[in-house]
Order: sequence, then C-alpha cells, then structure tokens
Amino acid sequence: MKDYSEKRDFHRMQVNSEIDITDSQGNRFTGVCRNLSAAGMQLYVGREIAVGEELQTILHPTSDQFPPLETACEVIRCEPEGDGYLLGTNISEVTR
Repeated sequence: MKDYSEKRDFHRMQVNSEIDITDSQGNRFTGVCRNLSAAGMQLYVGREIAVGEELQTILHPTSDQFPPLETACEVIRCEPEGDGYLLGTNISEVTR
C-alpha cells in the first residue's frame, strides 16, 4: 500500500528542460517542462492556457543518445506563477 505522502501511480522525474508546444489552433511557443511522469507533465509557460486545451509537445533530450519525446496532452490545471503560468497536463498519447 502506498504511503500517504505519495498517492500517485507514477513517480515524477524532475526535468527542467525547454519544450516546444503547439496548441489546438496551431500556435507554437516554448515553455519549460518541470517534471515528467508516465501519465503527465508539469509545464511552465508564458501565457494562460484553458483547461481542456489539447497540446502537442516535443521535449528534446539533453543527449543525442535518445530521440525527442513527442506527446499529445490535455491541460487539466492552469495556475498563475511568477510572470507565467504553471500547467498540469495528462499525456493522452506518446506520438514518438
């Protein structure tokens, strides 16, 4: 049984890497992927994104040994933080 402090099904990895994002209208922008799990990502972006918005993302690796991680994800949370917004997303599909 899981300890109360960790109720998640998947552990999160701290990433803090630049991520390319495309919204459902085709607008492209960059953000920072702060952490990643098998089910979702936490992203920091410069503009507010509506809950329910579908995003396409490309997370580039820090090494040439691995291909980029490309996903389709849904925004489930958008909260102001500093000069930007912190997004909680669910990964609906790993496209590459």
